[in-house]
Amino acid sequence: MTQNTAFDWRRFLLRWSGEWAASPHGEAGEAGEADEAGEADEAGEADEAGEADEAGEADEADEVSAARRARWLGFPAASEERISAMERRLGRRMPPSYREFLAVSDGWRHAGGFVSLLAGTEQACWHDNDSGLAEDFEEYLPEDATPEERREAEIWRSGLQLDVESDALYVLMDPEDVDEDGEWAVYTWAGWHAAPPTRHANFREFMREMHREFHRLRVPTTDEGQPEFVNDTTRETDALVEEARLDALRGDWEKAVRALDEAKAYGRPRAEGLGDQIRRLLGRTHMVYFRGLATDPRYAPELLPPLVGELAAQSYRDDSTLEYDLRGGDEELLSRAYATLEQVRNGTYRYAPDGPFGEAVERARESARWGDTDEAWRTLIGALPLWEPLGPDHLAPLAWVADPLLGPLLTPERGRELLSTPRGGQRGAVPSPVDGTDPDGLAWLAEPDPGNQRTSYRFVLVEGVRPEDLPGRLGEEGAALKEPMTLWDAYRARDDKGEFSSYEDKAVMAVGRAGPGWSFAFDGEPAPFPGQRLVSPAGAASGGTRAVVVWGGLRTWRGKPFFHLSVAQDGIEDYTFTYEEGEIRASGAIPESLRPGRFFGDPEKDPGTERTLLEAVSAEFGVRLPRHALTHGRMHTFTTRSWTRPPGDGEMYSVVTLNWGSAFVADGSTVAGSAGPEDARPVGG
Repeated sequence: MTQNTAFDWRRFLLRWSGEWAASPHGEAGEAGEADEAGEADEAGEADEAGEADEAGEADEADEVSAARRARWLGFPAASEERISAMERRLGRRMPPSYREFLAVSDGWRHAGGFVSLLAGTEQACWHDNDSGLAEDFEEYLPEDATPEERREAEIWRSGLQLDVESDALYVLMDPEDVDEDGEWAVYTWAGWHAAPPTRHANFREFMREMHREFHRLRVPTTDEGQPEFVNDTTRETDALVEEARLDALRGDWEKAVRALDEAKAYGRPRAEGLGDQIRRLLGRTHMVYFRGLATDPRYAPELLPPLVGELAAQSYRDDSTLEYDLRGGDEELLSRAYATLEQVRNGTYRYAPDGPFGEAVERARESARWGDTDEAWRTLIGALPLWEPLGPDHLAPLAWVADPLLGPLLTPERGRELLSTPRGGQRGAVPSPVDGTDPDGLAWLAEPDPGNQRTSYRFVLVEGVRPEDLPGRLGEEGAALKEPMTLWDAYRARDDKGEFSSYEDKAVMAVGRAGPGWSFAFDGEPAPFPGQRLVSPAGAASGGTRAVVVWGGLRTWRGKPFFHLSVAQDGIEDYTFTYEEGEIRASGAIPESLRPGRFFGDPEKDPGTERTLLEAVSAEFGVRLPRHALTHGRMHTFTTRSWTRPPGDGEMYSVVTLNWGSAFVADGSTVAGSAGPEDARPVGG
């Protein structure tokens, strides 16, 4: 609904005119016209057409000069009789805000940067597809076009044209897009803009946007040798920016971002860099450049990492775009940016602020390192009052979002919690803590993930052992943890090896803490279940302690549903059971809470079986697995010993060798660019 507060058109238009008249440089169009006239004089064009053009340009220049002296971009007001005559000519009553405008000025010069003359009562006319653009828009209209898309095509036939002279920018009022106050929407479109028509709620909002555009185009692009553009509007919006800065530090980020967006629309220099800090913590990365701040040496340590982090995440962008994003920065800054980009890409960037907040960051990183992202976040947010800004325009800690361990902590909810927390010496209401991202226990593994990719998984739980010690228990001799990476990257590295054997199953597993006193190793993309060839790693992992192995596949799409549990202590298996192909194999003294007969009737027809089983395992051992870290974070990984026994006498197995340099063909020769042969080998006789 349109606001009903009376709009003071005379005050608004007088201010705009005064700002235009006092501005330090003319419209781009005015300068271009003067250049063209000068070039014509130099060329000595004397034909009648040239003389007419020069005369027209001279008249226009005189009009511009007169407008500057009068400090008025408009024309005499239109009387009610004149407006009514216009309405009779057009056959429609004009919308309220356009009528009110005409009653103050019958037309307008230099509306924004691309409309040099806006229609008054005499020039406004129905467009009636005079441009021929209706066919173009209709041709590309999809069959399932939305009402908005259809309106964008229909406007060329039904719209009232208001642009009289412009830089190929059309301004059309739509008599079919009317609100409850009788206001018509205004659409603007230019072919050079490469975007759909822009909709403005009414004529008043269109003119306010043109005033903002005028301001944006007047802001000096550099500080060198350009006169200042200062007036009441710039002073008011700059004061708005400063108040928004304080609001943001008090935790009232929603109020702050509204004010900063308004100031940004007027082109105020600080507004974009301040607003981008808020947007980035809300998870928005598109068109976030921290302009005016990222090139400032004071703020570069905090703003360069998230800026280059977005570039690192977009493989389609060339690194040279960084020079454009950081235009105005010196060579030292660019060198630092490229070095940070390399660190972010290879996962070695480390956020390390000074002081007590920096100490909390280290504790948070250690928690995140082993999968406890909820504890890491509580540590980080709890220390936020200790954070010290690098300068007055630094609104919040930001570089941590590029840290490979800390960055995955950010969610939209956590971003809002951080922004709502008073900091930087300001006071405000402390927000309620957001809920953690990790559910208790193991049952979340039974929930389908996006795309239903995780239908099988396996993990090892070891009591009283640190996560960093698991490679020594489960891995081959000399096994060590790799630097933290996403599980997707870990699996991709695993699949890059050159040879695969059907009898060998060495798992790539992420490690972390599984609750008080337990560590885990987890594989979310295991090989097909080997059945009776399985060698549970529980025994090897349980030296001097207790170990649990779970391999779940009740939703697997490869083969029949299965589930395996084995528990060992001090190197000896206590009990185990395997459900496979509708049968249960069990041994040892299985506790009543885990007795397989309690769970397996027909798991294919009972989707709750998997959840119930996992809940029972979690309750029996008091363990949990960190969902957020495993699905969104980066974790240490290592490669285990094989989970299957070697093939026995007479058993067949295959070895696939990948040789991307050449491939074998029937005559034994090779051709470039393919995989090598699959070799089937018998064991024994």
